[in-house]
Amino acid sequence: MVGRTGLVFGRMAALACLATVAGCSALGSGSDNWTNFGNDGREQHFSPADEIDTGNVANLKLAWFHDLEPGFTVSAPVAANGKLFVTTGHSRIRAFEATSGKLLWEYDAKTREIATSPLHLSWGNKGLAWEGGQVFIATTDGRVIALDDATGKPVWEQRDFGLDEPRNSNGPPRVFGGKVIVGHGGADISPLRGYVTAYDAKTGKRLWRFHTVPDDPSKPADSKAEQVMRATWKGRYIGPDGQRTGGGGTAWNAFSYDADLNLIYIGVGNGFPYSSVKRDPGGGDNLFLASIVAVDADSGEYKWHYQVCPKEQWDCTAVQDMTLADIEIGGKPRKVLIQAPKNGFLYVIDRETGAFISAEKIAKVTWAKRIDQATGRPVENPGIRFNGKPGLFELWPGPQGAHSWLPQAYSPQTGLVYIPVIEMGAMIGDLGPDAPPGIGRNTGVTLMGDADLPGSRRSFLKAWNPVTQKQAWSIELPGVWPGGVLATAGGLVFQGRIDGYLVAYDARSGKELWKFKTPSPIVAPPVSYRVGGKQYISVLTGSGSQGGGILATGNAAWRTDYRLPRHVLTFSLDGKAALPAFELPELVPPADPGFVPQSALVMKGAMAFAGNACIVCHGMNAIGGGSAPDLRYSPLIRDAAAFRSVVKEGALKLNGMPASPQIADEDLEAMRHYLRTRALQAPTEAAAIRAGRATKASTPVRPANQGS
Repeated sequence: MVGRTGLVFGRMAALACLATVAGCSALGSGSDNWTNFGNDGREQHFSPADEIDTGNVANLKLAWFHDLEPGFTVSAPVAANGKLFVTTGHSRIRAFEATSGKLLWEYDAKTREIATSPLHLSWGNKGLAWEGGQVFIATTDGRVIALDDATGKPVWEQRDFGLDEPRNSNGPPRVFGGKVIVGHGGADISPLRGYVTAYDAKTGKRLWRFHTVPDDPSKPADSKAEQVMRATWKGRYIGPDGQRTGGGGTAWNAFSYDADLNLIYIGVGNGFPYSSVKRDPGGGDNLFLASIVAVDADSGEYKWHYQVCPKEQWDCTAVQDMTLADIEIGGKPRKVLIQAPKNGFLYVIDRETGAFISAEKIAKVTWAKRIDQATGRPVENPGIRFNGKPGLFELWPGPQGAHSWLPQAYSPQTGLVYIPVIEMGAMIGDLGPDAPPGIGRNTGVTLMGDADLPGSRRSFLKAWNPVTQKQAWSIELPGVWPGGVLATAGGLVFQGRIDGYLVAYDARSGKELWKFKTPSPIVAPPVSYRVGGKQYISVLTGSGSQGGGILATGNAAWRTDYRLPRHVLTFSLDGKAALPAFELPELVPPADPGFVPQSALVMKGAMAFAGNACIVCHGMNAIGGGSAPDLRYSPLIRDAAAFRSVVKEGALKLNGMPASPQIADEDLEAMRHYLRTRALQAPTEAAAIRAGRATKASTPVRPANQGS
């Protein structure tokens, strides 16, 4: 659908060609452009622009807006040469005049037409990159595309992986020193061999590829990285038929770049299956799972690594932002890398050598007591590994993590890291041999609902001092899915919230200084840029997939909804635009006379709904995530033939609903039975919402996290 651009009133700054094409590098975007997900190779999510500051941010107003289509709207824009570039979930890119919001061009990568797997449509793009007059996108179906930033016409296109491979590219590409860096996901559903690829930004030629888990041990090791990895995979992870039975290590989100050291840092994800015993019987640490790896920027050759979760077992990933900073520790200047991975610690690491400096807990952690100062390895709590243990036990943080992909920010002015923190536990245990297929998507793990765990389902914005490893300030946020963060030289921290507010805080004290209400949640990280010396703040509203689903079982007032409007919003000190009023209409479940729920069939359908990853888009308990409709109100659940045509045969593929032919007919009918039951429960749940109460999950079954 074609969006409508809001009118801009007030002073219009002249367009300028800023940080021009040839001279703009990963570390040279200055205060005018925002060229990568985290602005530049340091991934600080910090803008040096300071026109908007603590003294005048109260005057910040909406300058312009543009309507977006329903779906995934969680990406960070990029800005360069007076233009703002935005992508929405299925690789639809728009270019705007940054000062006015005038739509300059649109490009549709046609992912919905090309995709052959639910993986290609289940998670939306999270960002773009810009360099040398080109905009770069990694489509979820595996293509890397460079577009001319003036026309939106393709300059080159490469395929990073085949359509028949169980991979998806949903993280933002980065452009560092003339190289496009691309990773992919898929390790939650398959024992694939993860890798990262570098392409020449001008020509699209593949320059190198770095694998994150080892090759077949029957083949000779052809690199230092291969030698390092193989020594830590001691069991048989390649089956007798030559097929991989253990692997993973997808690096789908986090990359940083130090131009002086000529190093690119890769944040590596989880293994498959999650159970380390099933993944690599008798194995060791399983490098480079859950690791930070430094490689030579020109050759992709291994330099060093640091592993945050040896022998990864709890969907522990290191795919969260890696912030590069120069700080003083113990009276000496240190070049450091700062990361808050999912495991609940904030790490400070020497980025020249990979040497461990410090780590402390930023959230509730039960899997480890501490990180040993001498070895840099975690001191695990006894009994925390579930292999062969009967029953379930409590784990903090749960596989959702204490920090997800939503980015932290760092201010060189305050020396603080601003982290969106999740407090959420889980009941976890070994998936027994008698469990039905599909549970946990064959990860070897079963997880149960956490709604009743004391203190669970909370979120915070925490300001953290990486030198002292102490909290400077903390703000509790609504819901459990905190938005990405932006810090600026004006002494400000910006963050969107699930209740629809974009908020500005004093970076030193955490005092709230300004907020703007929108009809929709704000998950995406804001960005800041300047045109003609004038500073702007831009952000996308709306939500993605997994976050919306998780939120649906929390406070209903903060629940995402597919019908909520989505926008690109841009703010300035002299803005005079206004969003139109919006009121979400009530939904009515389809009439279903004579239907009587059968408890065994309801549970079977709930498990099929979870095990086939329907919750990723449609939400926990089918309450509707932000990227797909609430199925309790769908008329299709009354009609078996229509339901089959959509779910198994892909009748609505062009709307973003992938076909799932792998679902057995009996599971399909059980799923429909479950959804009809959920429709019967909807009026009671709606009444509870109107009464201001949060409803508990009707079926507390949760599969392993599918966030990558």
